[in-house]
Amino acid sequence: MSVSSSFVHRFEPATRRDAPPLLLLHGTGGDENDLLPLGAAVAPGAALLAVRGKVLEHGMPRFFRRVAEGVFDEADVIRRANELADFVEAARAEYGLAAPIALGYSNGANITAAMLLLRPQTLRGAVLLRAMVPLAEPPRADLAGRPVLMLSGLRDPIVPPANGERLAAMLAAAGARVDRQVVPVGHALSQADAALAQRWVQGVVAGIDTAAAE
Repeated sequence: MSVSSSFVHRFEPATRRDAPPLLLLHGTGGDENDLLPLGAAVAPGAALLAVRGKVLEHGMPRFFRRVAEGVFDEADVIRRANELADFVEAARAEYGLAAPIALGYSNGANITAAMLLLRPQTLRGAVLLRAMVPLAEPPRADLAGRPVLMLSGLRDPIVPPANGERLAAMLAAAGARVDRQVVPVGHALSQADAALAQRWVQGVVAGIDTAAAE
């Protein structure tokens, strides 16, 4: 796969050797530039690989199709998650990257969750910001202790609390070390998300189980 032609993306090289690379995946209507400031704040000096979704919904980029708000085209989710995982593996080879930690927001968090369930070897871990269950009945996955931070919004009008809880349970059942926290905000990102994600990434780098440390 040609990295330059498969997905529109931006790559920012690392300036620190001890910082794990981040894969940045935007929400609906975003692009490859949206999460660069957040990525730089969460993991200063890390290599940043920011990708633009290929699916357009009324002109707005997304990572997969949906039938309605919160109702996903699951066949497309599976195809797109595998396509994105293939891109990540090709980008790792081209840019000389270790397995990244994905940082996804909304639609980007949902495709990240799908990659964890379908292609768990692609990612070192993940930060899921306002994620929903991407697949009603995913295949059996082995996440083998991979760390996952889920940050849900207490007043999120898009993601029902039960849906976030179900995703956390699904990932934990597959073997992930899930740290799910509820932030007193809505669907939009906040400073609290950045601070919690930064602390969590630092804990992953240091080998600290942040979920157990709470």
